Amino acid sequence: MERLIRGARDLGVPLQQEHLDSFRVYFDELVAWNRRFNLTAITDYDGVQVRHFVDSLSCLLALPRAGLQAGARVIDVGTGAGFPGLPLKILCPEMRLTLLEATGKKAQFLEHLVVRLGLRDVEVIHCRAEELGQRVDRRERYDWALARAVAEMPTLLEYLLPLVRVGGAALAQKGEGAPAEVHAAEMAARVLGGRVRKLMAVDLHGLAETRYLVVVDKVAPTPEKYPRRPGMPAKRPLG
Repeated sequence: MERLIRGARDLGVPLQQEHLDSFRVYFDELVAWNRRFNLTAITDYDGVQVRHFVDSLSCLLALPRAGLQAGARVIDVGTGAGFPGLPLKILCPEMRLTLLEATGKKAQFLEHLVVRLGLRDVEVIHCRAEELGQRVDRRERYDWALARAVAEMPTLLEYLLPLVRVGGAALAQKGEGAPAEVHAAEMAARVLGGRVRKLMAVDLHGLAETRYLVVVDKVAPTPEKYPRRPGMPAKRPLG
């Protein structure tokens, strides 16, 4: 897994043999399940290493690793095949991770993979973000809410910020359109109790395009009416 090793090293994240063993199992299970269910369009060995594993680990450039190792509560919204949450969990086993996925087959894969990897303190929830954000036992309970390739920023913040406690933060992984998306989401952030802290460009070995990490601090409680009912954040984004 040379691309994974080099990519992680470039991020300042040295990998141990136990990590590599887990990533190999992850790759094998991803490919095997993808033959039956559409989990991801990227299944080639090099592509998975860079576009899924290294890309997920790049979140550690913005996440406080000490906090993750101390048991921070993290939710990965619209996680799909487990990205970025599960690669981060492999590196930071003490974090308490919730994987939120609305597609049933993907949720089944995640449940299987968590057992296969022997991971503890990982919960898989088959639900929509708009529904979970209105549940009393989940609303404003997480230190970090993460998302990758889920929605445009104004919509995404309505998924993420209601789940984050005041003092916590949301982290969105974005492509080259991130600066424009962040600008368009400024009003949504304010309405939902957030404030953009930083927009960080990330260059990954093996990728031509620039990736971005967007960090939005939760500075005030989210008004009770948000998130709106399923489908509304995407149909009528704030702003």
